[in-house]
Amino acid sequence: LNFHFLELLECSAAGKSLFRVQQYSAIMTVPATLIPGLHLFHVLIESLPLAMCMYIPVMKDPKLITKDLVFDGVPVRVYWPKTSPAGNRKGIIFLHGGAGVFGSIRKFCEMCLKWLTVQFRLAPEHPYPVPVLDSLTAVIHFMKNAKEYGVDASRIAIAGESIGGTFTAAICQELVTREDLPRVRAQVLIYPFLQGMDFNLPSYQQNHSVPPMFRKRTVKVGLTYLTGKTMNVDGVLKGAHVPPDLREKYQKWISADNIPEEFKARGYVPLEPAPFSEELYEQVKRGTETMFAPLLAEDDIIRQLPETFILTCEYDGFRDDGLLYKKRLEDHGVPVTWYHVQDGFHGIMAFAGWGPLEFPSTPKCLQSVIQFLKDL
Repeated sequence: LNFHFLELLECSAAGKSLFRVQQYSAIMTVPATLIPGLHLFHVLIESLPLAMCMYIPVMKDPKLITKDLVFDGVPVRVYWPKTSPAGNRKGIIFLHGGAGVFGSIRKFCEMCLKWLTVQFRLAPEHPYPVPVLDSLTAVIHFMKNAKEYGVDASRIAIAGESIGGTFTAAICQELVTREDLPRVRAQVLIYPFLQGMDFNLPSYQQNHSVPPMFRKRTVKVGLTYLTGKTMNVDGVLKGAHVPPDLREKYQKWISADNIPEEFKARGYVPLEPAPFSEELYEQVKRGTETMFAPLLAEDDIIRQLPETFILTCEYDGFRDDGLLYKKRLEDHGVPVTWYHVQDGFHGIMAFAGWGPLEFPSTPKCLQSVIQFLKDL
């Protein structure tokens, strides 16, 4: 594997932060001898976490006990520290991001928690809503049987990274009306995707070419999850998929007007949406469901949500989704702890524990999550 990186040039502090994101984009070159019939095969590796996931073996932590189980048909892995004190403890349900990489699980053994990860089915073979429903099934099973796993059912938090954060938000909304289950103690949303109405918010404009979340590719992947098919996304990027009545309804929640001015400083130009396309809307209309886009939930649901931790990164197209959700929660009296990573990018926490590949902000991100969970 030959990784080719850019050379660092003299530039502003903001430019250096952006470079730190871009320098971890690489081209992986596979010799022709490995792929018969090809002279050379180039694969774009959009972030090193993906490369590490593919080529670096996962090390087991001697301080943890792990067990693979099946909860009502959904594969899960349960982690708990070998030195956990007696009695029921806090429990964390973690829903992974798109790359399925979270290299910091061993850090949580210090907290004496029971830790559960869910292996939900994936698109395109299993498009929306299958992955989020798998996650919901596993969550409900765990909450109903918490005592069996040494967990206090009233002290369960749900956490998710990237689309796992989407699932976390959606599941917490689903559970607020369930009287047969204990109330979720808290939700942790790590750079989540929360709406598919507007891909021209300031964060999308500012970070359209920032890896790994290139704007066009991100939307294409999101629509593959939604529909199970590869689509031309040009119309969606321009907003042609949103009916005028829905745009008007959700404008109060999804608008650059609700983004603090300091987050527009790197550039923002208000754009008029393209003319509405009924054909395009028919293909993606399930994207207005709250299981896909939790930011569209009604106020009576939002105000019942549990205490929330939200982590956002400056160089991330999803940044403004987190900011808009933070505002909605706070407007309805939900306690919110917000941690913004000024030099961070989407996927930064995947570098935790990787030595020289670890960004300076990575352990700070991780510690912010750990501290929030400890304080519950």
